[in-house]
Amino acid sequence: MKRVASNMLEAVPATTPESPLLTDANAPEHPLPDILSQIKDSYADLRPAERRVADVVLADVAFSVDASNAEIARRADVSEPTVTRFCRAIGCDGVRDFKLKLAQSVVVGRMYFSTPLPPVSDEAGSPLWNVVFGEARNALSAVERQVVPSEVVKAAELIANAHQIAVFGLGGSSASLALETEHRLFRYGIAVASHSDPYVMRMKASTLKPGDLVIAISATGRSSEVIEAVALARHYRANTICITAPDTELTRVCDVKLTVDIPEYPDTMKPTASRFAFLAIIDLISVAAGYRLGAPALETLRRVKYNVLAHRKGKELEPLGD
Repeated sequence: MKRVASNMLEAVPATTPESPLLTDANAPEHPLPDILSQIKDSYADLRPAERRVADVVLADVAFSVDASNAEIARRADVSEPTVTRFCRAIGCDGVRDFKLKLAQSVVVGRMYFSTPLPPVSDEAGSPLWNVVFGEARNALSAVERQVVPSEVVKAAELIANAHQIAVFGLGGSSASLALETEHRLFRYGIAVASHSDPYVMRMKASTLKPGDLVIAISATGRSSEVIEAVALARHYRANTICITAPDTELTRVCDVKLTVDIPEYPDTMKPTASRFAFLAIIDLISVAAGYRLGAPALETLRRVKYNVLAHRKGKELEPLGD
């Protein structure tokens, strides 16, 4: 009978402020298996009794982590040897190995299995509306309360005086926010480019010089590739700004820290609320930099807007900032 091969997810190596640059020797020896996916992927190849064990595990992951072999067998209405055969059928050495891997998966996966989803309603004020708009309001309010105005002014000064700016953001929303930062700043006539490839970030950081600037964006402040690239930039005496969570490894390697703590609403379908907060911070520093640049920035914006409108048909004035 066909048996499943292990699907492995590589764990992301951590860094420390004392040694921000990692080598291959620091990488973890054993990748982290996604045992829940292994169960699902191998389900069709399991014997009927083994499928009953799989059903029990997937229906109540928390129970399966803590339950004994006999308790799982009793709930699945199978023998204890069947539970052992199930564990081996999905690529584990036995029940003990299965429990260890399942516990590791639960750290990430518990909320995806246990969170009830609200019904979708077409009424304003429904849970759908509150999840999205409520989170956006809370995020913007957090920025107003937590971001230090003097840090915004420092960031604007660095942006206005930079020879060139590199914006780093890795994966998901951080990469799109890095691109948004580029779009906000290039129209002032600033030499700015965003980067989301970790190798390109390292290469770009290696080219920087005094007077250049890195803006690093990370929701967690723990992205090792971003931290390493920023550390390289500082090694070559470039200035650094971070937009991230407070008191993180990224803040410890940056000159200017624009931080906000955003508690996340426990809805796995909702995009992270920090995205709204970081967009507000990007707008704050880009507007402040525009004010600092003054007349030259206004003239560049005028030229951009004139040529965009001249290219389009119609007489409606588009949003001034876009």
